[in-house]
Amino acid sequence: MGRKATPRGSPARRPLRQDLVDSAVLEVLGMVREQGWLADRALEGVLRRERRLYSTERRAVAESLYGVVRWQGQLEWILGGRPGLGELYAAWLSRRGGLPADEAERRAGLARGALRSLAGADARIAALQDPANRLAAEESLPPWLARRLAAEIGLDEARALARAFNERAPLTVRANLLKTTRAALVDRLAAEGSPGRQTTLSPWGIVLEGHENAFALPSFRDGLFEVQDEGSQLVALACGARPGMKVVDACAGAGGKSLALAAEMHNRGEILALDVDGKRLEEARRRARRDGVDNLRTRPLPAGAEADEALRDVEGRADLVLVDAPCSGLGTLRRKPDARWRLEPADPERFAAVQRELVLRFSRLLASGGRLVYATCSVARAENEEVAAYAASLPGLAPFPLERTLGAEVARQAGAEGHLLRLWPQRHGTDGFFVAAFERAR
Repeated sequence: MGRKATPRGSPARRPLRQDLVDSAVLEVLGMVREQGWLADRALEGVLRRERRLYSTERRAVAESLYGVVRWQGQLEWILGGRPGLGELYAAWLSRRGGLPADEAERRAGLARGALRSLAGADARIAALQDPANRLAAEESLPPWLARRLAAEIGLDEARALARAFNERAPLTVRANLLKTTRAALVDRLAAEGSPGRQTTLSPWGIVLEGHENAFALPSFRDGLFEVQDEGSQLVALACGARPGMKVVDACAGAGGKSLALAAEMHNRGEILALDVDGKRLEEARRRARRDGVDNLRTRPLPAGAEADEALRDVEGRADLVLVDAPCSGLGTLRRKPDARWRLEPADPERFAAVQRELVLRFSRLLASGGRLVYATCSVARAENEEVAAYAASLPGLAPFPLERTLGAEVARQAGAEGHLLRLWPQRHGTDGFFVAAFERAR
């Protein structure tokens, strides 16, 4: 009897070489924990060097790394103190990866019995009397963050949010309507082996169902989409950019929201993308060329008060100003799980001081009747509602109802309240975002 042929386009699945996977995970984990690397940068560097890894192995390295980083707080609590890399990895393999403790110990090169403290861990966590400390141990949060979330949104909602932070974020893209339609892009992606479904809130979004590298797809190279969380897309939608407007993206970075605004403007009018990081603006220009955006200009800004002088020529001329402010990033912890261990308790207030400065500075650019949209990817009140209250206190600024830009149905589904919108991972499936809109008096 002949050997069954492998169907064309479906190569036989090769077994993972666990020794190579484990070695790579431990190397990247060491770079993150011991040397202070950002997890995505460390992972990218090691995988670029380790060309011998199969695609399935590379995916296993990434999933294992982010799993360990996500749960390291809980694992450290269970193990007591700050365990070594091997012990931490083995504990994750056993507690979250489903391996028997002795097999996890062997994989990490540990002595037999090194993981004995895992026994009865759930009961010890459940016995914690302080609710915030119990939440921190249950969901692997820094205790200060567990306390803050519980105080601001209540313990039950904080637990739901923390659980969402511990899930893998979906891979969501924004159809570039300058070159295609969302429906046509769904068909194109399916033909490229990347099926997707339309997002429920953003009229431009598609959630890809696989784990492929979206940046390697021909449709990406052709400029048909940008990778962008649905919440980030809704920030752009809330701006209400229209053809012919003069738009300022005040903290543009690499231009993700600028490109969405350009599509809404049908390339008519002008977008001025500002940032203190000139290299990120270079990336925005490259992305604009790929996407067929030709109404985008960029301008690097000096930091601090010197920026005011550099903006004199724009004062009072903008129809729309987006201040997507630097923030703690507390809304993106499912996408950047290592960030929770780098943040400090005072960070939300520290960012809020900068955010108030930016709102004051960039509100001066508004023309009569112009609109200011303030946004963060944080869930902290200090960076959101409190900064929005400050903006509302500025002379000449009045709240602008987001229903007028989001549309009545999206505003209802997203839970917009007048000029404010809060997006939550546990409620909306997006990253955590905050939006506040204001209008300059005519």
